[in-house]
Amino acid sequence: MAFRLFIVSLLSLLPPTFAAAQSERRTTNMIGVGPTEVYDTYLSQEHFSGTGLSFLSTVQGVKAERRWSTLIEHQAHLATVNDRSDDSHELAGDYTLFVGRMRSFQLLPSLTVEAGGMLAANVGFIYNMSNGNNPAQARVSLNVMPTAAATWRFTVFGRRAALRYETQLLLLGIMFSPNYGQSYYEIFSRGNYDHNIVPTTFVSAPNMRHQLMADVNVGPRTTVRFGYLGDFQQSKVNNLKSHVYSNHFMIGFVKHFTVINHRP
Repeated sequence: MAFRLFIVSLLSLLPPTFAAAQSERRTTNMIGVGPTEVYDTYLSQEHFSGTGLSFLSTVQGVKAERRWSTLIEHQAHLATVNDRSDDSHELAGDYTLFVGRMRSFQLLPSLTVEAGGMLAANVGFIYNMSNGNNPAQARVSLNVMPTAAATWRFTVFGRRAALRYETQLLLLGIMFSPNYGQSYYEIFSRGNYDHNIVPTTFVSAPNMRHQLMADVNVGPRTTVRFGYLGDFQQSKVNNLKSHVYSNHFMIGFVKHFTVINHRP
């Protein structure tokens, strides 16, 4: 009995053991180029088209024992566009932060489907280089966007590969917009509010975003990703119509990290 008490006392002095919980983190950085179309009746009745550049950064964290993941995406876009007669020019740019949660469903050993939702915060501008009065338009919005994705994994030439499709559609949100004929001087200098914070839905602002990407592993933790990013932002509020459509070819790298969290 004395020996047993001695062993129990000795074990109680040892440091506590910890359980290791693994999670996977995937980070992606991509650049892209492609055609962009801009239309904003506050600035002009003309359609503008040209070439745009995009940057897309994605971080997705997945815990091994859970089906839920956190998805964070940063997207920036800058384009120079001209009207049909090439007499007028515009510069358009914006940045969007997407933060969401996704739940995965393993339909087949090689096919994973994810569904969830994201908050999308967007700030941007359109600047008309030919307008002397009201030459710029600000773009600010916050949207709730249902999200779905599907990933098919396969092998090509002995290397692991994957094809992924992801889409977001606006459900509801709010946005800033001047009213028809209202100047920014009236809004910010004179403080004349005229329905400038506008609730939006998929009817008044049917925004949508699509990604179709192919992954090919080139190393133990590095993957080349290339494909298509289509971003279609549009609205019809305060008797004003606006849209910015971009169809870009993207290329970049995906890196995989295993994070081990120790817990008692």
